[in-house]
Amino acid sequence: MANVNPYLTFDGACEEVFNFYKSVIGGEFAMVMRFKDMPGPHMEAGEDGNLIMHMALPIGQHTILMGSDRPASFGRATKGDNFSLAIGADSREHADKLYKGLAEGGKAEMPMGDAPWGDYFGMLTDRYGIQWMISYGPSSPQA
Repeated sequence: MANVNPYLTFDGACEEVFNFYKSVIGGEFAMVMRFKDMPGPHMEAGEDGNLIMHMALPIGQHTILMGSDRPASFGRATKGDNFSLAIGADSREHADKLYKGLAEGGKAEMPMGDAPWGDYFGMLTDRYGIQWMISYGPSSPQA
């Protein structure tokens, strides 16, 4: 069974926002990764190097609030499109099935593939305008 978690996107305020949420909700960050820390040549750190590439705050037994900053080269985040639903699949095959089904009639943003952080990962916008992140692997949130 897949697990769905909210994924929020910000224009440089992710760390501030998540520190606020942590002060209200409590708990500890499960992960904080900056763009400059991403392995491989996939991202030139430059001026965006200190931005948050991925941040995770468990907010319940099976729910993780996740987020990142959007580097300037990706375009500005707009209220209404600054969130995605993230699914942690049970297998690569399950991730492919979810991706294919949700992408039908929508827009494939990033095809399923091996990501530099070790997960099998892809992004899409479904036919209803909802953004999805599908992942399977060691970093994937599982129920």
